[in-house]
Amino acid sequence: MKMEIEELGEKGKNVMCQLKDPEGNDLGHPLYLPQDAAPKELQQIVNKLLNNEEKLPYAFYISDQELVVQLGAYLQKNKVSVEKELPIVYQPQAVFRIHPINRCSSTIAVFLLIYWDFRAIKLPCFKGPKYKREESKNRNLSHTEAVLSVAFSPDGQQLASGSGDTTVRLWDLNTQTPMYTCTGTVLGDEGYKNWVLCIAWSPDGKHLVSGSKAGELQCWDPQTGKPSGNPLIGHKKWILEYLGNQSTSELHVVVTCVKRGGDGVIYTRSQDCTIKVWETSQGKLIRELKGHGHWVNSLALSTEYVLRTGAFDHTGKQFTSPEEMKEVALERYNKMKGYAPERLVSGSDDFTMFLWEPAVSKHPKTRMTGHQQLVNHVYFSPDGQWVASASFDKSVKLWNGTTGKFVAAF
Repeated sequence: MKMEIEELGEKGKNVMCQLKDPEGNDLGHPLYLPQDAAPKELQQIVNKLLNNEEKLPYAFYISDQELVVQLGAYLQKNKVSVEKELPIVYQPQAVFRIHPINRCSSTIAVFLLIYWDFRAIKLPCFKGPKYKREESKNRNLSHTEAVLSVAFSPDGQQLASGSGDTTVRLWDLNTQTPMYTCTGTVLGDEGYKNWVLCIAWSPDGKHLVSGSKAGELQCWDPQTGKPSGNPLIGHKKWILEYLGNQSTSELHVVVTCVKRGGDGVIYTRSQDCTIKVWETSQGKLIRELKGHGHWVNSLALSTEYVLRTGAFDHTGKQFTSPEEMKEVALERYNKMKGYAPERLVSGSDDFTMFLWEPAVSKHPKTRMTGHQQLVNHVYFSPDGQWVASASFDKSVKLWNGTTGKFVAAF
């Protein structure tokens, strides 16, 4: 490595640089890099120092500004002194592996209903004209009212849909055919009597949970289409979102949003302006996060992608036992998380966002301002490096997922 850097340095004057990870930890000792070194050469150095068998892409930042040119050009443009050590932060980039698709060969009836019904969907305080849709040939197998929610299974083999016809339906994505219509309860009654507004899969794909306009949660067995356990009743208003638990024994129906973290805690948000952190084994409240001046509308976890997909990835690997699946899921989680604590971002009616590290402190890491109206939704990128926020001010903003600093507006 020393010889490689010296060979690069023959072309110009060297600059003493210190490579740092996103948390500010040094990567090795300071290096003398040539001024004609560009991000491509820096990627080679970082991969070498980290002993990466698979060469990974990295982005580089100097004073929160991305380095996209040679070091010398950046130093000259920004009038940076070469007499001092120059810190350069490297940040791993997401690797997306995409299989080419030549054409779409078939259509599931539910997709037709999604396309047509969302134009005729009626919500409170909104009165739109009734839109006539084309009758499906498989009407007895498809939804008969507006399709309100869809969710892919973690392994990508099934699709679940919830509808205004009060049913949940399961579809086989390989054959594009319906599998089950989920109705009724273990007690033998009719089941939901109101719209199914949200559905969510457990990370292992063995449970499906649906929430209704009547305030009920029901867990289903995706292999049979039958309910597993009695309905969970506790909410007095609509259930609009449910995320993150793996079995009905772990559900806590007390607030408007629940997220399960990867470190054995559950995060809940409510219209009381607080975020609560719960210990899962006994359900004890261990931390309360305060700071917002109005309702907390949305939560997102930096580890959300690996928690949602569990052991499944683009390879489509099949597992021989639950133990093997758990081992792979834990390995993916630890690799994504690294040495940094799990991060949480919250968006509120007070026009602001907060970035938290709940395992470290009950105080926010930073306050993120810039939106001119209430923040309706927040979400981490799959690699946890970026945060996107959506607001009633008609803008989408991008933030650094580690520091919380503003990056761009769309």
